[in-house]
Amino acid sequence: MSKTKATLTLLFTLATSHLLAQAPTRPKILGISHAGYFVSDLPKALDFWHGLLGYDEPYDLKNPDGTVHIAFIKINDHQHIELFNQQPPAGSGHLSHIAFVVSNAEQMRAYLASRGIPVGAKVGKGRTGDLNFEIKDPDGNLVEFVEPQSDGMEAKSAGKFLPATRISESIYHLGFLVGDSAKSIAFYGDLLGFREFWRGSSKGTVLSWIDMRVPDGEDYIEFMLYSDLPTPDKRGGQEHTSLSVPDIPKSIAILEARPAYKTYAKLLESHTGVNGQRQVNLFDPDGTRVELMEPFTASGKPVPPSTAAPPH
Repeated sequence: MSKTKATLTLLFTLATSHLLAQAPTRPKILGISHAGYFVSDLPKALDFWHGLLGYDEPYDLKNPDGTVHIAFIKINDHQHIELFNQQPPAGSGHLSHIAFVVSNAEQMRAYLASRGIPVGAKVGKGRTGDLNFEIKDPDGNLVEFVEPQSDGMEAKSAGKFLPATRISESIYHLGFLVGDSAKSIAFYGDLLGFREFWRGSSKGTVLSWIDMRVPDGEDYIEFMLYSDLPTPDKRGGQEHTSLSVPDIPKSIAILEARPAYKTYAKLLESHTGVNGQRQVNLFDPDGTRVELMEPFTASGKPVPPSTAAPPH
């Protein structure tokens, strides 16, 4: 190699290294912040979350006419559920969006922009007082990133609105529909740093679920795989919030003893999932599933991941 070519190669290498060093890095994604759902009848939805599940509603956002736009159901000091008092947009299910806590929202915005993801010019401050912005995943699901602030909703209500009646103290995972698992793994895994730790099949022939853990915490998301997208009114079973409980039979007994269970009027049946964990499914008035799940297998032994192929 000539001296001139060697010099050019060295200069190119140094320039490339400098550019890589200057490229924005991904900040920490610490866990699940919240999930938002559209509800067609807010009083009935609140009776489900308050009366049956035992949560409190410390905060709401109102429309100009004084009606509630969003009701906030507090799960713990760092996680909540948002209930949008409106019908879903045409062609959509009841899931509005999913949201994750990040260590630095502006750093996340800059990182995503550097990777070619459409983002706004700056991070905004939401009406809850926290910094946030949104993007869309490959299936069009709205994904929000939240950086909590000292004057934000959760900081102001820390240690409050946490009644002993809460059936669970934490969101275990969020499940949502995914059409192309390879694209979703590239988005959540390669781009955002989520770590796959399990996949399962309901029938053993075609893959049904892929579980991906946040890069800097223990919360996770669950891809609900499909070959044909369910109609909007049939997506409530897939688009779900999973709440962690230590004892499924005890949780069922607590729920069945509550006055609101008479209004709920659906059988609560414990079953052991394909992942080996005991669980029970509940459904809000719109049919959106809330899953109670023990964070360990019933046998105490791990269940191997499925080797089935994803659906086409």
